[in-house]
Amino acid sequence: MFSIFYKNKVDKLVGTALVILMSLMVLNVTWQVISRYVLMNPSAFTDELSRYMLIWLGMLGAAYVAGQDKHLAIDLLPQKLTGKPKQNLLIIINVVIIFFAVAVMVLGGLNLVYITFILDQKSATLQVPLAFVYTIIPFSGLVVTYYQIVLISSHLNSKNISA
Repeated sequence: MFSIFYKNKVDKLVGTALVILMSLMVLNVTWQVISRYVLMNPSAFTDELSRYMLIWLGMLGAAYVAGQDKHLAIDLLPQKLTGKPKQNLLIIINVVIIFFAVAVMVLGGLNLVYITFILDQKSATLQVPLAFVYTIIPFSGLVVTYYQIVLISSHLNSKNISA
């Protein structure tokens, strides 16, 4: 159901989105510097746009890193365990991450998107609906959840986990 084939496709999609976002952010900040110091006429939208792109980059990047199982962790206990106890601990960790991602990122993020949409909040300079900006939170939560399910399935399919 959650095969490596689909994970690789999601990795490629999220990785490509991150590269595009980072490239656009570099161009945006470069234009901000050029317009401020070379043209002596600072661009009004670049500061706000770079802030929102950084939010998207951070949230999507965190989801991608979680999918690569490279997120920040204190792994003293997993390093000391082997076999079935290690496998069980890793599954428990993945379940806790799923609980957090669903409760805080997906449900909390959807609530934030809903409230900002209902209140029709818009960004100051760009006049973009903030609900659009905040959609990355529940989306990233879904991506994290997907990745954790893939990791759980790989733990269950592995015969023995060594150090």
